[in-house]
Amino acid sequence: MRFVHLLVICALVFAAGYVYRIKMVSTVRTERVIQLRNDVREQREAIAGLKAEWAGLESAGRLQGLAERHTTLKPVDASQFDDLANLPERPPRLVQPGDRDPIATVIEKAAAADADVPTGSIETPQAAQ
Repeated sequence: MRFVHLLVICALVFAAGYVYRIKMVSTVRTERVIQLRNDVREQREAIAGLKAEWAGLESAGRLQGLAERHTTLKPVDASQFDDLANLPERPPRLVQPGDRDPIATVIEKAAAADADVPTGSIETPQAAQ
């Protein structure tokens, strides 16, 4: 009977130690989750601050002031436009309508010359004789 009592006491001590270990592991993990939540909150606050700063940097009034201060650009006036009648004449055509395209002709000649060469640099091997 004493042996059974000793066995039960050992089992209870082992179970208490195991439960204590589980409690400690869960406490450590809970602290880690809390730390991660705090980190996420801090990062979200930093992102919100950066978005607010970006909105201020890209405001139209600020950009207009920078453009006036650092560039020599002026607003377009309506007097800067001209009528189509005042445009210069078209340049003469180099290729008449109905003539073949000279660039296409050069490409076709090059393709015809390379028809025997599969890669353009290595000739096809001759049949064994």
